[in-house]
Amino acid sequence: MTTIKTKKKTVKFIDLFAGLGGTRIGFESACDKLNIKHSCVFTSEIKEHAILVYKNNFNDEKIHGDITKIKPASIPDFDYLLAGFPCQPFSAAGNRKGFLDERGGLFFTILNILKEKKPQGFLLENVEGLVNHNSGETLKEILLKLEQINYKVSYKVLDSSEFGVPQIRKRIYIVGDKDFKPQLDSHSEEIKTCGDFIENEVYEKPTKFVSLLLDHFELNELKGKCIKDKRGGSRNIHSWDISYKGKLTKIQKDILNELLKKRRSKEWAINKGIDWMDGMPLTLDEIKTFITHKDLKKNLDYMVETGYLRFEFPKKKININGIWKRVYDENNQKGYNIVTGKLSFPITTIIDPSGFSPTIVATETGKIAVVTKNCLRKITTREGLRFSGFPDTYNIDSIPYKDAFDLIGNTVMPPVIEFVSQRLLRQ
Repeated sequence: MTTIKTKKKTVKFIDLFAGLGGTRIGFESACDKLNIKHSCVFTSEIKEHAILVYKNNFNDEKIHGDITKIKPASIPDFDYLLAGFPCQPFSAAGNRKGFLDERGGLFFTILNILKEKKPQGFLLENVEGLVNHNSGETLKEILLKLEQINYKVSYKVLDSSEFGVPQIRKRIYIVGDKDFKPQLDSHSEEIKTCGDFIENEVYEKPTKFVSLLLDHFELNELKGKCIKDKRGGSRNIHSWDISYKGKLTKIQKDILNELLKKRRSKEWAINKGIDWMDGMPLTLDEIKTFITHKDLKKNLDYMVETGYLRFEFPKKKININGIWKRVYDENNQKGYNIVTGKLSFPITTIIDPSGFSPTIVATETGKIAVVTKNCLRKITTREGLRFSGFPDTYNIDSIPYKDAFDLIGNTVMPPVIEFVSQRLLRQ
């Protein structure tokens, strides 16, 4: 793998579902390191705030809109197609409808462009969940469709934390070339932690929630903690640990901790005649089998009133139009269940500077925090970009914080794209 087949000309590429332009940054960086001239001849993106930021950083005056409304024949000739096509249809965070979701069908838009323009190759990126979606059949179909139009195709799941990016973000990369099968194995690991990228000089006045945390924990004790009402060992801080929804007695906290452990047992699902799920409501009689307290019902009802618990029906699995969903089973008895929605907390994750950031997702905008020398605060947009492998020269200041993290939460990792692109550009 020593010959660079494209050094004799300027490589032309198109950037689809461009977002922040992370794929472009990685691809152009690979070209630069291989001494290949390059030119982006077509860009497509539909989000207005993404278009604004993209134009500011790449000096592109023309950004094309909805790619599904553009005839493939009207796209300028190019050598490589780059696309991080929408991941929600295959993501565990979404409904996982795959090709049944109109966004999942965007793969066929890409396929039609490849059929019409017949470029040298392509680079596609998507969520790790695509590998096992529909028991692996979706990925098989994608690979088959690409091979049927005469590309030699390979794929690999890569974790950005192995490429000098301090964020755990596993994504599948699918590459293809007319002449050879690109190999994505055997990369050299480069490990950097969040501490290398945190803006320690940035200070933020403690919010009410942060003050509540600091009433119960020292600043250094909060490094690496998660705030959610789920099991997680010593890393988890639960709402009742900090009396977030109201004061509780020690007995009430003990009840919650015991219920947190026991509600996952599969015996309850068998008794209720439903498919097992990770935590389900238990009736008073079921709870009495492992908690003995004379005022048990009174305490449980108080914790429903204060919002630590819900009194609800268990959920059963049903198939709706080919998609499995859980709905309340009103033929069963109601029970007490812990309220587990972590997005209800102002902060969900506190990064340990000596480790990695969890996968940043758009739905958790402002809910990831860092501990600095002087405070506990939400991460800045600059840190969000750094944790995603973007250079400090990248400017995102033209849009609000929420919009910035909507884009950061959906971006690709330029250093990983650079590695994949180097393998694609060589043979």
